[in-house]
Amino acid sequence: MPELPEVETIRRSLEQNIKGKTFMGAEVFLEKMVKGVSPLELNSELKGREITRIDRRGKYLIIHLTGGIAMVIHLRMTGQLLYCSPEQEKVRHTHIIFKLSDMCQLRFADQRQFGKISLVSVRELDNFPGLKGLGVEPLGETFSREFFKKELRNRRTKIKPLLLDQTFIAGIGNIYADEALFRAMINPERIASSLTPREASRLYLAIRTVLQEGIENKGTSIKDYVDGDGNKGSNQGNLRVYGREGEPCVKCGKEIKRKSIGGRSSHFCPKCQKL
Repeated sequence: MPELPEVETIRRSLEQNIKGKTFMGAEVFLEKMVKGVSPLELNSELKGREITRIDRRGKYLIIHLTGGIAMVIHLRMTGQLLYCSPEQEKVRHTHIIFKLSDMCQLRFADQRQFGKISLVSVRELDNFPGLKGLGVEPLGETFSREFFKKELRNRRTKIKPLLLDQTFIAGIGNIYADEALFRAMINPERIASSLTPREASRLYLAIRTVLQEGIENKGTSIKDYVDGDGNKGSNQGNLRVYGREGEPCVKCGKEIKRKSIGGRSSHFCPKCQKL
């Protein structure tokens, strides 16, 4: 699933291409990809509306349009948003094509078909299911070192599932949680409230560092992720534990382990991240 760095990279690449353009219509080939409106309503509501800006909230993309309307997009597991010329061959599993005023297209492809697109009044964005209740942005000003330390003190859950809890911190997924915990030398099964102030500080810095590196490297392309231009990211070459089960730790040489924690696969070094 695209995480914060991947969604932010998509946002930036799309903003360069489609901001200021006008939607001329939408063709929907798989109705279930659109939530809350019919394909005909999506087409009529979008037609003639200009794209004023593109925001990101957690793992959600929000395309703001004239007339106080926003299109909310969640890519889920395998969703892709691609800016293409009409002549460009469609990738497999292309389910929606948005026609733009520059004669190009914005295409939504999704192999697993879990992604969703909704139209929402801007006034109702804060109450939109999924956006409502999201935690702080880990690269925003609200996510301070002191805020993080304070929040951890009363959390009796394991630290890895907590980092994945979108009501706690928005945008972190399996890849960047594993990488941050390794950088901070914290075992993913540690109880959050057991972290010392020094450990909490290390983890705070590690979270921000791995996310910023992910954005700088234009995302982690392991399976399906590409940016809005169809280009893969390069952050997969920067991973130190995620996906490296059985390989030697880059710090100590010990074999990287993988374990299910809270129903999610976790990669860690048993020596550098002692429980």
